[in-house]
Amino acid sequence: EDVDIPSRRVLITGATGLLGRAVFKEFNENNWNAVGCGYRRAQPRFEQINLLDSIAVHDIIHDFQPHVIVHCAAERRPDIVESQPDAASQLNVAASANLAKEAAGVGAFLIYISTDYVFDGTSPPYKETDVPNPLNLYGKTKLEGEKAVLENNEETAVLRIPVLYGEVERLEESAVTVMFDKVQFSNKSANMDHWQQRFPTNVKDVAAVCRQLAEKRMVDPSIKGTFHWSGNEQMTKYEMACAIADAFNLPSSHLRPITDSPVVGALRPKNAQLDCSKLEMLGIGQRTPFRAGIRESLWPFLVDKRWRQTVFH
Repeated sequence: EDVDIPSRRVLITGATGLLGRAVFKEFNENNWNAVGCGYRRAQPRFEQINLLDSIAVHDIIHDFQPHVIVHCAAERRPDIVESQPDAASQLNVAASANLAKEAAGVGAFLIYISTDYVFDGTSPPYKETDVPNPLNLYGKTKLEGEKAVLENNEETAVLRIPVLYGEVERLEESAVTVMFDKVQFSNKSANMDHWQQRFPTNVKDVAAVCRQLAEKRMVDPSIKGTFHWSGNEQMTKYEMACAIADAFNLPSSHLRPITDSPVVGALRPKNAQLDCSKLEMLGIGQRTPFRAGIRESLWPFLVDKRWRQTVFH
């Protein structure tokens, strides 16, 4: 029998990652023909492509002829970037530049995922027109990636987003969900950062923004340039941990707020809040309340399932 394959085609890089999986699912469930590519975890669901292999990248783009490419693949862990700067620069900058060139070659609209860490966090909220000043190498490589894609393809959209969470395969996949064990095991006290102001953002919401941007672009060629999207609940990691405890009816008295700026690891901006009014004015956006989103994300990792009875019966 004939299977109806949607005519709109989207290619997603980093489709095995936390954000990439959500982006793939969002397009796939909304009548797009979506192809995801990944590297280490790709098979059997996704195409296995090394983004540093320019021939492989050229071939998949020319074979599939996507209308849209959402570039989620990146080295996004600031401390890893500091310790492996060359590899991070290869992926975050060189591979992104090449992808932008290839997208231009087939007339595909590229959405490059960037970060709030391009800002130094001293004068929030940040508009798209504000001057970036990254404090750490991760922010610098992502900013260089932004410049590289826009230089190679002026039809690109850059989408800056903050710290992400969502349906994780492992708790370590997100800087938000990784706190769950410290919250659950209340027999020992846990220090939590109460200095850096964050805006935790659900990957489902970012995925919806990517799809809405892509669909608007199909009818309006002026959709390009830099955009910001973010959750709108301001929280430190300590406050997130307390909200997680609250969402699961768990104690939080063992969590200790640390109000000094961290001394180890890559420098972090104190408050890199993103102003999202540009996308909002285009009628683009979606926000999941943190407590609802975090409960859905962390429920499979809850150790004491007896909690189920108290909430659902």
